Amino acid sequence: MILRMSSLFVRTLRDDPNDAEVPSHRLLVRAGYIRRSAPGIYTWLPLGLRVLRRVENIIRDEMDAIGAQELLFPALLPKEPYEASGRWTDYGDSIFRIKDRKGADYLLGPTHEEMFTLVVKDLYSSYKDLPLSIYQIQNKYRDEARPRAGLLRGREFVMKDSYSFDIDDAGLEASYAKHRDAYVRIFDRLGFEYVIVKATSGAMGGSASEEFLAKADVGEDTYVRCTHCDYAANVEAVAVRPPAPAPYDDAPAAHAEDTPDTPTIETLVDHLNAAYPRDDRPWEAGDTLKNVLVVLKHPDGTREPLAIGVPGDREVDQKRLEGQLDPIEVEAMDEAEMAKHPALVKGYIGPEVLGEDSKSGIRFLVDPRVVEGTRWVTGANTPGSHVLDLVVGRDFTPDGTIEAADVRDGDACPSCDEGTLESARGVEMGHIFQLGRKYAEALDLKVLDENGKLVTVTMGSYGIGPSRAVAAIAEGTLDDSGLCWPRDVAPADVHVVAAGKDAAIFEAAEELVAALSKQGIDVLFDDRAGKVSPGVKFKDAELIGVPTIVTVGRGLADGVVEVRDRATDERVEVPVADAVAHVASVVRG
Repeated sequence: MILRMSSLFVRTLRDDPNDAEVPSHRLLVRAGYIRRSAPGIYTWLPLGLRVLRRVENIIRDEMDAIGAQELLFPALLPKEPYEASGRWTDYGDSIFRIKDRKGADYLLGPTHEEMFTLVVKDLYSSYKDLPLSIYQIQNKYRDEARPRAGLLRGREFVMKDSYSFDIDDAGLEASYAKHRDAYVRIFDRLGFEYVIVKATSGAMGGSASEEFLAKADVGEDTYVRCTHCDYAANVEAVAVRPPAPAPYDDAPAAHAEDTPDTPTIETLVDHLNAAYPRDDRPWEAGDTLKNVLVVLKHPDGTREPLAIGVPGDREVDQKRLEGQLDPIEVEAMDEAEMAKHPALVKGYIGPEVLGEDSKSGIRFLVDPRVVEGTRWVTGANTPGSHVLDLVVGRDFTPDGTIEAADVRDGDACPSCDEGTLESARGVEMGHIFQLGRKYAEALDLKVLDENGKLVTVTMGSYGIGPSRAVAAIAEGTLDDSGLCWPRDVAPADVHVVAAGKDAAIFEAAEELVAALSKQGIDVLFDDRAGKVSPGVKFKDAELIGVPTIVTVGRGLADGVVEVRDRATDERVEVPVADAVAHVASVVRG
């Protein structure tokens, strides 16, 4: 196959697009792979579509290898299945809702669990039909509040979603393991660094859940790894290992003290050390209990206040909090909302007025470190006053616990006693779940088991974002000159540049390109003549990022062409007569 730059539908740009926030977005637009159609919506140009299709085909190879079968659902979906599963409401403003001319409700599919469940229910009725794995590669739609970073977070995107159907939990675990192994092979072939981490299931439901994250400084996901063991998790899924409950029989009674002008943890600690010094050590922020107020916006539109108690040396991590509450959205409590709860004294809020059975009626959840017997300094619900020696289980009992405090480098590993956590950033590329029976129960997917009894099928869900993978691969391999594709996903195998005005150069380049194409090698041929200088062609070749660049230029007079490795910049001169064989050996490894 030969793509000729003289006729290819592409236009490279020298300047970055104004809306591009990350390198991959800038370069994919500048190199002529994608064009913005609307916020979070992109047109795939010929070069970009070739990369996308190669990514999809790698995924197909590995899915087919484990016996999964491909089908294709529509993107325009009826409301009823999503209403049955509860997600018509749970998704809130995150889905695109449509009415047809008769007033019937539809949505643009954000994900297809319900449709997969129903098609299996329609066609299968016996345990003999299982296990089954089916998948599709389809456009998905989510009404992102702030689409950003080009293909990394858009409103329309391509997803491969597959689902396994098994008669029992043992079958689900086997299907999950098979898909996980396939994902490892897929990401190994895609050519960027990745890590597998424990994750939360969120609105998807289910039990076991893991994410495949592409390592990237621009990633929206923060994950942690242990310095000693193999523990790795998205910060949303980190489970703090709580301390053991402490005895408090000899603990002094709680006592309120004057702490004027101490609305912050820092000012409070300074005042405590000056006015109420400890005998054993100075007061620290971790000795205080900070009570943070937020408002939960439920998918049905109802709003609920919530108080979260965390040690004073920690902050509430919004993303971590939302990960525990998904699909509920979280907002900070503003002054207007605070005014609805006169029992709350801003800056001095304490557990006495928190809890579902308290004066405020506000549910009160605490960090797992706030265990029975621990002693805290916290607000006394009176301006300028805090309570010291307030003991959990004696003086107050929270409504429950929640993993909402920030996770920091150096925190203890939840899995081993020796290691500590260190953080990095990544882009979510794949997510696998053991869904269990959530959707099967909602949509009544049952089959007859070997005893003739109806049993509910158990499911697994496995997603990969091919369009996001294009951006992640670009992000992980680009350099200062442009894109630098791994060979398995590049839009062509070789970029041949005819560099010069001499007709002999173009003739030799034409012959080389034709011979390479006969060898089954895909060639991008810069055959542009006229006012396009060699310098412009070289810059375009670097920007477009095909892994092997062959220049037919001044060296032709000496009977050689230059073969350049785009990633390493290694260059060799090869006799014209040997060029086809040399390039073929490079392409085929």
